[in-house]
Amino acid sequence: MKSWGRRLRRLLAGRDRALQVGAICHDPETGQVLMITSRGTGRWIIPKGWTMPDRSLAEAALQEAWEEAGVRAEDAQEIGSYRYDKIPDDGQGPPIPVEVRSFLVPVLELAEDFPEQGQRTRRWMPPSEAATLVAEAELAELLRSLDAPGPERAA
Repeated sequence: MKSWGRRLRRLLAGRDRALQVGAICHDPETGQVLMITSRGTGRWIIPKGWTMPDRSLAEAALQEAWEEAGVRAEDAQEIGSYRYDKIPDDGQGPPIPVEVRSFLVPVLELAEDFPEQGQRTRRWMPPSEAATLVAEAELAELLRSLDAPGPERAA
């Protein structure tokens, strides 16, 4: 009985992570990033969501940026990833391990009217400030890398 439990724990610990895409929306002129609040807890996050079968990962990140933050953009460049454990929306069941492939999204326009406008707050801030407000250490590191000068900056 004990060996079955050990095997199950090993199997679950090694399971693949679910995949999401995230958009780190930034102003190319000021270098600031646009952060939004989550709908449930009001934590500061980046726009993110599940992959979309009819879109590339970059296109899905652009779609999330539009739906959650009202960002109009034409380009999204992958700059890294981070991991977190997603609590199911109904609060039931175990957390879901997720990897978020993250894309730098240069903002062309910020719409006043967008799908989730009444559900979130959005705010421009320096990447270093945003890094202090997010819960995920790997996301904080990605944000801090945007403040790095020269070749060390995320690309």
